[in-house]
Amino acid sequence: MPQHSASEQDLDHLAAGLVACLPALSRALERQVDLTYPHAKPSEAQLALLRHVETHDGDTVRAAAEALLMKPNNVSALVTQLTEQGLLERRPDASDKRVAHLHLTATARQRIGEVQQLMRAHVVQALGALTDGEMDALGSALGALTSLERRLRRSAR
Repeated sequence: MPQHSASEQDLDHLAAGLVACLPALSRALERQVDLTYPHAKPSEAQLALLRHVETHDGDTVRAAAEALLMKPNNVSALVTQLTEQGLLERRPDASDKRVAHLHLTATARQRIGEVQQLMRAHVVQALGALTDGEMDALGSALGALTSLERRLRRSAR
C-alpha cells in the first residue's frame, strides 16, 4: 500500500520532472568538472566502476557487475581499460587463480578525491545562489531521493 495520497497524474508529473532534471543536473556538474579538471575524464561506466571499487575494495568482476547492473564481460573490458590506464589493479585470488579482486591504485584514489572535491565546490557555489526556501526544499528532498534510488536499484535486479 502506498504511503502517500498523490494521484496518478501527480505521480506522472513528478516522475517526468525527475527523469528530465536528474540527468541534466548530472551532465551540468560533469561539464563543470571537465572544464576545470586537468586529467582525461574516464567514461561514465569507468567512473561508476571506480566509485564502486572505492567503496567495495577487493570485489570481483562478477560482484561489481551485479552491483552496477552490468554484464560481467562489459565490466571485465572496463577493468582492462582502467588497468592499462594505471587506475585499477587486478589481484589474483589466493585459492582460485581464475578469480581476480579489484583494487584502486594510489593514482585513482587521488584523482577520485580531486574530482569529488571539485564537484562539491561547484555544487556549493551553485547552492550559494539559491534562496533559503530552495535550500530547505533540497535538504528535505535529499532523503527521499536516496530512498528513490534504492528502490529503483532493487527493482532493477
